[in-house]
Amino acid sequence: MDVDGGAGAWRSSRRARFDVRVRPGTADGVVVLELGGELDHDTVAPLREAVEEHVRARRMVVDCSGLGFCDSTGLNALLRARLRMRETGRRLDLAGLRPPVDRMFDITGVRAVFRVYEDTARALADPVPRDDGAGHG
Repeated sequence: MDVDGGAGAWRSSRRARFDVRVRPGTADGVVVLELGGELDHDTVAPLREAVEEHVRARRMVVDCSGLGFCDSTGLNALLRARLRMRETGRRLDLAGLRPPVDRMFDITGVRAVFRVYEDTARALADPVPRDDGAGHG
């Protein structure tokens, strides 16, 4: 559900097990997607909608600090979003991975594909992220 359609809008899945809040980053062309709850097959739609709506941003930082669970559907949605952004010279970075989500990203090897920051503040403080494919911030 899109609350107001603008920056700061909340999108929630059925039963509100997962939501996405979109807000502007600290620089022009940067958007932050704050994820909360459980990201899985039944709840992925709000993430896909938010990514689609903001895919033209120069950089997208996905704040995962409120994410308590992520299955393969959520993982694939993030991978597809990253690939789509890279194809047009844009970036998608992750911030705030917490257990058990961080462990799942590690076990699957996907963590190495993304540039991962300890938190959103550190991600946004990196004004011109290196285009080295991945790493830790």
